[in-house]
Amino acid sequence: MKILAISGSARRNSTNTAMLRAVGAVAPDEIEMAIFDGVGGLPVFSPDLEGEFLPEAVRDFIKAIAQSDGVIIASPEYVRSIPGGLKNAIDWLVSGDEIVHKPIALLHASHRGDDMLAGLRTILATITDRFAGDIFLRLPLMKLEPADVSMTVETAENRSKVQAYLQAFSAYCVAGSQTA
Repeated sequence: MKILAISGSARRNSTNTAMLRAVGAVAPDEIEMAIFDGVGGLPVFSPDLEGEFLPEAVRDFIKAIAQSDGVIIASPEYVRSIPGGLKNAIDWLVSGDEIVHKPIALLHASHRGDDMLAGLRTILATITDRFAGDIFLRLPLMKLEPADVSMTVETAENRSKVQAYLQAFSAYCVAGSQTA
């Protein structure tokens, strides 16, 4: 099972990116997680750049999604909304097929952010018919440094939650691929 985990943060020391790395480190052996932390490096979406003019960074991003069995998104909330970099990354996907039937789930690193999550759920339910809205995990990691994020995720209780979340998402990905 290949999962692409997308961090919606462009920060170098992002809690969300650190969480995704820590989750990948405790993932069951049958789940391989790749982290995409480059939303800040994608050019601003423009329909004029699609097709033969598609920037290489966008082409690589789309290829990573196409090669995954499922996508997990973790994102901070900025001004009660989705960060611009994540919205831009999603905009690059809407005219292609790579995301339409791709299983997607959310992972969240804060006790708050419900407005952003509601908006993101609406967008994801629009771009894919495989948004797994009920497969969700929230870990209380806000304001922790990356090393502390890892230690928190690695505790027995959180490791168990993470593994159950990943196994549920993996099963969801497999179930959809068998009916497709």
